Amino acid sequence: MRLLSTSSCQAGMRLGKSIFSEDGIVLLNVGVELTDALIRRLLHFGIDYVYIADPATDDVQVEDLISEETRAHAIQEVRTHFRAFIENNSASKISKGHVLGRAFSNVMKMIIDDLQDNKPGTLIMLMNMNVMNNYLYQHSLNVCIYVTMLGMVNGYSRDQLTTIGLGALLHDIGLTKVPGSLLNKPGALSEAEYAEIKKHPELGFQILKEEPNIPLLSAHCAFQHHEREDGGGYPRGILGADIHEYAKWIAVADSYDAMTTHRAHRPAMLPHQAMEVLFAGVGTLFDQKKVALFRDNVAIYPIGVTVLLSSKVKGVVVAINPAVPQRPTVRVLEDADGKRLAQPYEVDLSEKLTLFIESVDI
Repeated sequence: MRLLSTSSCQAGMRLGKSIFSEDGIVLLNVGVELTDALIRRLLHFGIDYVYIADPATDDVQVEDLISEETRAHAIQEVRTHFRAFIENNSASKISKGHVLGRAFSNVMKMIIDDLQDNKPGTLIMLMNMNVMNNYLYQHSLNVCIYVTMLGMVNGYSRDQLTTIGLGALLHDIGLTKVPGSLLNKPGALSEAEYAEIKKHPELGFQILKEEPNIPLLSAHCAFQHHEREDGGGYPRGILGADIHEYAKWIAVADSYDAMTTHRAHRPAMLPHQAMEVLFAGVGTLFDQKKVALFRDNVAIYPIGVTVLLSSKVKGVVVAINPAVPQRPTVRVLEDADGKRLAQPYEVDLSEKLTLFIESVDI
């Protein structure tokens, strides 16, 4: 399969991966033939990229980090409890049931079990490409997966993984108390509107700290995930030395996933573009070591993406070297003149150091 921008898809192409609803339910199954109407519908729902079946890359498979069962259950729990807060103006009325800790501790058990089943050195490759989603629900799960995987790489214990994972999964729960019209506004926010948005870390902290089955440190993850190294973050403007390391992990993953997701005010960035933005913020916005570890464990050139090499040939990323994720293996499909090759060949960029990826072409 290969990755294409939805706007580049043509009627008659077949899906290489299924399309999911915001509840984690399959809406369009793998192998479904696209029509003009389906392509328009995908674009309407903010799906900028899809995996397409392609004879030249039929052997290329993209494995999911968690099972469909775990994904569907996690999204359903997030959706159910977040909607309860959205529909009830009083957080205390909801919180009295003390249901968040029980529900989401079980979700974290499933996520950790699934992630631990992946092969050592597995890179994180998450983009919101194949989900017709409510941004808040899928974003919460993605940030949780990023942070939990990074916690494993960092040697955290299972209890630590559960604490940071809960903090990541629920880091944006305060947004349920912000008017939806602001979250989905296509244009620029006014100062007053932005001030409302900036209340969500403290609102999330107030919700989570009342939950006896949610660690207080998880609540502080929600409180601190928009604080920044130079003190320019919010809500308290604390400096990097005073920000808990869990919140620093979440800050990186939260920003990256937001950038690689279609939003009302802008299309999704590709992973390598978002990574450049993260590195531009090292030292002022983000912790340098955490951004570096994030880069080393995230596939910035996802399997299936079409790339142009410095030799002007074009091909598809078919494998990633965990030791050097920035230099994947590329199956060359077109020569420098744009002519389709009768016999494609593969180039391992970790060995061919004179070649490099010049651009992503989807």
